[in-house]
Amino acid sequence: MTTREIRNFIIAAALLALCALLPVYGSPYWLTMGTTMAMFAVLATSWALFSGPTHYISLATAAFFGVGTFVTGLGFQSLPFWALPLIAAGIGAVLAALVGLVTLRLSGVYFVIFTLGLAEMVRQVVTWVQNQTGHRGMYVLTSITEREIYWMLVGLGALVYLLGWLIGRSRLGFALRIIGNDETVAKHLGIDTALAKVALFMVPGAVAAAVGAMLAPRYIYIEPATAFAPLLSFQVVIMALLGGTGRLWGPIAGVIPFTLLWEVITRQAPNQTLLLLGIAFLLIVYVLPGGFVGLWDRLRRRYGGQP
Repeated sequence: MTTREIRNFIIAAALLALCALLPVYGSPYWLTMGTTMAMFAVLATSWALFSGPTHYISLATAAFFGVGTFVTGLGFQSLPFWALPLIAAGIGAVLAALVGLVTLRLSGVYFVIFTLGLAEMVRQVVTWVQNQTGHRGMYVLTSITEREIYWMLVGLGALVYLLGWLIGRSRLGFALRIIGNDETVAKHLGIDTALAKVALFMVPGAVAAAVGAMLAPRYIYIEPATAFAPLLSFQVVIMALLGGTGRLWGPIAGVIPFTLLWEVITRQAPNQTLLLLGIAFLLIVYVLPGGFVGLWDRLRRRYGGQP
């Protein structure tokens, strides 16, 4: 590790410790906001691990997240809660691998459309199963508090950040950057592009499912329409792109301001949330194509620093 990397790790560890103190010193309102931010930070960072280097825009987050919530809904009465996120992560990874084997041979808008439809397909399957069994949704009544959920999300976020750092330094990360620049060149270099993409696509699938399992007690009552809401996938994409996927910390830079703005809009003008999504897309495309990370790099280059 270089001196710069050691310094960055010390800073990250200090910020992580500071975030962990929120349930101790923060008000219930800020604990709720912090839990929401932690959820999106984990989802957006794991999403960027795959979509950042490959430039594949995945809208499948809601599918994996919903699967995780139902793992908890079905298993919290018979299994210890700590085991449910692990089980959900395993199921999410397997589902991502199966989906990846089919979809990652697609590219561009075809991949986006398929992943968008995945959440709806899974939702319809779950709804059909519930109709056949006579159940409509389920209650998740546990002793797990929001404070505990927050700490679990912070811990998972630290693991995702560490995993991202390790991938970035690995041969897999190098291969994926080549794939993102030119997949044809990557194939000529002997890189198994399909295997590399599927392997990394499993990461956001497993993480999103684990997050869904952790968040299920917060919702108390879960049903397919809320567990597999497509809006979640769009929010994750916007936050990650707003912050920028060029750096590991980039998505977090998009999560914090967007979550705060989203809270204000939903409280003051709840019917304008979709307008906010549209404005965010336009902002990213025309004003901040590289997100806040790209803006930061441009400013450092302009004033003589190194990005």
